[in-house]
Amino acid sequence: MHLRIGYEIVYECPQPTPMILMTHVHYSRVSDLVSPDSLITKPALPTSAYRDSFGNWCVRLVAPAGRTVLMTDTVIRVSAQPDIACRWASQIPVESLPAETLQFLLGSRYCETDRLSDIAWQLVGAAPPGWERVQAICDFVHRHITFGYHFARATKSAFEVYHERGGVCRDFAHLAIALCRAVNIPARYCTGYLSDIDIPPPHSPMDFHAWFEAYLGDGWYTFDPRNNDRRVGRVLIAYGRDAADVPIAHTFGPALLSNFRVWTEEDHEELPGERGQQ
Repeated sequence: MHLRIGYEIVYECPQPTPMILMTHVHYSRVSDLVSPDSLITKPALPTSAYRDSFGNWCVRLVAPAGRTVLMTDTVIRVSAQPDIACRWASQIPVESLPAETLQFLLGSRYCETDRLSDIAWQLVGAAPPGWERVQAICDFVHRHITFGYHFARATKSAFEVYHERGGVCRDFAHLAIALCRAVNIPARYCTGYLSDIDIPPPHSPMDFHAWFEAYLGDGWYTFDPRNNDRRVGRVLIAYGRDAADVPIAHTFGPALLSNFRVWTEEDHEELPGERGQQ
């Protein structure tokens, strides 16, 4: 099946402002793109690109004084099936983990494993190690954290989320990641698009979404403590240790976000029968 995905972000800058954008579809999904995932700027601006230490695609530009529009609109192939569930996936002992996963066991800017270690073991220490333990963490976060944009705060950490019991999707992800790492399960923060396909209305206004991946058994598996369900139409943009590694935009100077719009919807201009394909 096909999804039409995109965004329009508008900044008002009082002076020329350097920016680093992280809005392109992740390299692991590039082969699924039906049309180019091109960044369009208004006014037209020179850009340069590079990959960060996690392999995420980053774009540099300087927004001029005044109004700058950043946008893309593209189509991508996605599975009609929900996120993979591998309930038999085992927890790998720390000494046997691949070296590249070890950084995702450590505390980071928003995920204070040291402050949450005792809490994590008390909460899920009795759960079977592996998939069931990660799912127990997601169950706890989903039940005990209330979603609401009025709870959002750019500086809010996992420890604060645990005690304040409110947040947005990134806060759900940060708390679950910190709890996973505290019980020796590598976990990384993910950001991207998530559709409302197969979800009954009413639907919330579309936004970029945050979830996490845990390393179990033979690889990384998706978990979403905000929704706590397997979903259809998830498209990764970037991953890192936490939200500090993968903001939609780094701005190096004053910049007012004056408009923000995201779309993720099923594109029906496809071949008959494609809805059931992987």
